[in-house]
Amino acid sequence: MPEYEKALRPEDITRLFVERSNAGDAAGVAALYEEEAVLAFPPGEVTVGREAIRALWEKVLADRPHFEQEQPLPTLVSGDIALTSTPPKDGSGARAQVVRRRPDGSWLRVLDQPEFTPPGR
Repeated sequence: MPEYEKALRPEDITRLFVERSNAGDAAGVAALYEEEAVLAFPPGEVTVGREAIRALWEKVLADRPHFEQEQPLPTLVSGDIALTSTPPKDGSGARAQVVRRRPDGSWLRVLDQPEFTPPGR
């Protein structure tokens, strides 16, 4: 696997995700997740593990979608765990991720809820 830029702050993961997704780099996106990370995607399903996340993103990125950077909400940090989130531009739902600090000081996603729309919306 190539050497990728590491997320030195929890908020860096969102920027790196957008950059790598727009470059069509599924392996680079998967590198932002811990080996046993859990991704709540596709809607109504759960994808578990970095390899499964890579395979999923290969399919998603094959259509060359374009992602835009969103302004993050304030990050909540407790020791080596942090909660990051961004509001979608349409104002519906939220995106939230739990990230963990690695021994080298970098951060990786553990849990990822890409989009949550409250019931009834």
